[in-house]
Order: sequence, then C-alpha cells, then structure tokens
Amino acid sequence: MTGKLAHYLQSLSTLRTDKNRNRWSAATCFRAPHKSFLLLSIFDLIASGSITENFIEPSFELAETFAGYWSLVMAPGTSGSMSYPFYHLGTSGFWHLQPQPGFSHKRGRTISSVKRLRELYLGARFDDDLFHLLIMEESREILRKILITTFFAPEVQPVVTRQGLINRDAAQYSAHLLAAAEPMPAYVTASETDEQTRCRVRDQGFRRAIVTLYEHRCAMCGIRMRTPEGHTIVEAAHIVPWSRSHNDRPQNGMALCRLCHWSFDKGLMGVGKEYEVLISPAVRRNNNFPGHMETLSGRGIFKPGDATFWPDQEYLQIHRKERFRRISH
Repeated sequence: MTGKLAHYLQSLSTLRTDKNRNRWSAATCFRAPHKSFLLLSIFDLIASGSITENFIEPSFELAETFAGYWSLVMAPGTSGSMSYPFYHLGTSGFWHLQPQPGFSHKRGRTISSVKRLRELYLGARFDDDLFHLLIMEESREILRKILITTFFAPEVQPVVTRQGLINRDAAQYSAHLLAAAEPMPAYVTASETDEQTRCRVRDQGFRRAIVTLYEHRCAMCGIRMRTPEGHTIVEAAHIVPWSRSHNDRPQNGMALCRLCHWSFDKGLMGVGKEYEVLISPAVRRNNNFPGHMETLSGRGIFKPGDATFWPDQEYLQIHRKERFRRISH
C-alpha cells in the first residue's frame, strides 16, 4: 500500500490547475482552487460517514461543503462552482465520470453550472485503490495534507485544516442531535478545544440538523429555495436563544427564512399553542408595509415529518411570554 499511497500523493501534488497571478491570489499560491476544494470536500464527507461507497454524486451536500471552503478562503464577492472541477478532474487519471444513460463522456465540454453537470453525469468514481486509501483515516489525512501544503499559502494552511476538522465534527454533532439523544452540555470537538472552534462546530452541526429536518423549508412561510451551488434560503433559528438556554435540541429550533428569522427574533412573529403562526400588531407600526406577512396569521407552521422533533411548546411559550409583541408598541 505504501507504493500506492506514494503514487496518489504524486498525482494530487501535480494536479493540473490554472496558474494566473492576475486571476488568483497568494492565498491559493496564484492557482485555481476548485479541484483542491472539491477533493477536500469529498474527503470531509468520507470522514463524516456521509460517503461510504466509491461513487461520488454531485449532491447538494457536496456543493454546500465546497461553497463553505470557497467562502472561507476566497475574496468576498467571488464565486466558484463545483461543476468545473467535478468535470475537469476527469483528466487526472484517478477520477472516472459516470455519464447519464444515453450520454457518453466527452472531453472539452463546457460545463459551467451544477445543473448542467447533473443533466450529463450521474457522478464519478475514484480508482478503487485510491478510495481504499481514503476510507482509512491515516492515509486519508496524509492525502489531505499534500493537497493543503501544495495548493495553499502557509498562513492559510491552518485555516483550511481546521475547516476540515470542523466539517467532520459538525456532521457528528448533527447526527447526535438527530438521534434524539441529549446533546452534550459543553460540546468539545475531538480535534480542537478552543472556544471559537467549539462554537463553529455547534453552530454548523445545529444548522445541519435543523435544515435537514425541515427539508430546507421555512416553518413560518413555507418557502423553500436552494441553488445548485449549495446555497439555501433558510437558517437554523433557536426558539430560546443559545446564549440563555445552551440548548441545541432540535425541539428548540426551527428552519426559518431570513425575513421570518429576523421577525421571530424581534417578536414580530410567534407560534401559538396549536402551532399556528402569530403575527404581532406591531408589524403595522412606524409606516411599515408587512405585505404577505399578515396573510400568514393563523396558518399552521410547517413541521418535521417526525413528531419527535416538533418545536416544544415549553420553548414556544417562553418566546410568546418574553419576546412576542402582543400589543402594538
């Protein structure tokens, strides 16, 4: 296996990438980061148990993980698509694209969106030898290290390394929450103990659990919008704030769009005893134009399919009592 590991270390360290000092920054050694971000994302999903078979689909979860690396390292306002490296890794020799039925793989295609990628390809496979190395933690981390040290500047390498650990630990924390187990009172990652990392693991894990339970749909207004590039309109909202409750149980959360999240936190929206949407009279104050918000009044919220994870009325009562604006002020 040592010889095979050396072979793939060489393959990863010599990946073909665009080199352009005018286009790419010193953070990525003046090279396009797409292939390294995609491979690191796949490594993370293997480490978390989300990928267990040697078949990599261009899934929303993979696109979301890729987008997380991009926003961490790249300049604000820039964007990158997973579709580019997913297709172009086909020239690496270890990545084998699987076309949709009726299509054949052709080099030189222009695939600029995840939507188009999914239309043409079911997914891809690694060489069996490489996948075998990736499912073993020791060899996977050696392969991860060569990607990070080759394609990222020294000052960026610790940031990228930590993100991989956070992705893994957050997935484990999310699975713990979805198993209906009591969350650990002070969650400590297996890899880091600093407060900032613990907070990021907790936030990311709670978000993943809540968004999964609500299937990316806002509990209040019902909107569900996702982009193929891994972005969703909903956020994970605590009913009783974490700062007070230190409670990440899914029953203390709801998936809310940005407008409903802000309105819920400001007491302009609430949830009643029968799980109906409450709209505060205060929405009409100060020359406000609440628009469609008032049409939601009295409508039942959208809840997870499993009643175990419905919002707990104990927490909703605290919000109604302490935060919801029952009078117009």
